[in-house]
Amino acid sequence: MAVNLEDYFRTIFEDKLLVKMPEREDDQLTPATRLLEKRREMSEVEQALTAQKEEFQMKMESLQQRREELERKEYQLKESLLKFDKFLKENDSKRARALKKASEERDMKRGKDREINRLRDDTGSLAKVRDKMQKKLAKYVAFQQYLDKVLEKAEEFQEIREIIARYDTLTATHQDLFEREAKNQEKYEQEKARLMKFTEEKNNEVLNYNNQLAQLQTELERTQSIAVKWESQWTHIKNTAATKTLLLGRIKMATHNLFMLVNGQLKTTTVIENTERQLEKIQTFIQDLSQITQEIKKGETAATTSMTTS
Repeated sequence: MAVNLEDYFRTIFEDKLLVKMPEREDDQLTPATRLLEKRREMSEVEQALTAQKEEFQMKMESLQQRREELERKEYQLKESLLKFDKFLKENDSKRARALKKASEERDMKRGKDREINRLRDDTGSLAKVRDKMQKKLAKYVAFQQYLDKVLEKAEEFQEIREIIARYDTLTATHQDLFEREAKNQEKYEQEKARLMKFTEEKNNEVLNYNNQLAQLQTELERTQSIAVKWESQWTHIKNTAATKTLLLGRIKMATHNLFMLVNGQLKTTTVIENTERQLEKIQTFIQDLSQITQEIKKGETAATTSMTTS
């Protein structure tokens, strides 16, 4: 608003300053006259500006009053709108609560209806149970009468519940015996299965041992056959060794005799026990004897040849 006011005064001032002065017949004015004229014009401009400013100020005050009135009316309108909005919200809240309450009441009514239907079904079921119990009661009246007669004749029972307690005891004992019998039967079956398994395992072991025994018997027979063969060979070896030993003894005896003959021929008394050395000695003697014999034969042949030639 201050900027607009400044523009307004500037425009008014420029309009006043640009007002053309009336033409004078005598344009030749002194500077003092011109100065006075300018001051008069400035005074008129200031008066006009003051009047315009006062007029503008009055208009601004009027506008300010109108603005305040408009703001007051706007505030009142906002207050009215807020109150109306609050009223609408309260109505919506009341309506929502009413709808919720109606929905809850409808749900409650449906729940009550379901409860009524359930109670009707329960009543029907209970009536069926009652009829069934009445039928059982009518059926068990004969047992009641029978127990009354037993109670009259049995001196060990004073009340029917004692008979029932005795029956329960016997039933429990029978059930216990039955369970024990079942457990014993189960244990018997388990032991029987274990025995069968053990018997089967032992039979398999016996069969395995029989197979091993058969293999060992076969191996024994083969070994015995080999042993007989080797015994025969050993007997043959012993017999051969005995024959060769006898032959060796004879050879040694003959060698010794030849060695003694050689010693007799050589006229020596050397004693040699080793047969190989005796043979070497005999061989040497025979070689020497052969050489001598060959020389004698050569001499005889030469003599015969000489005699024939003569």
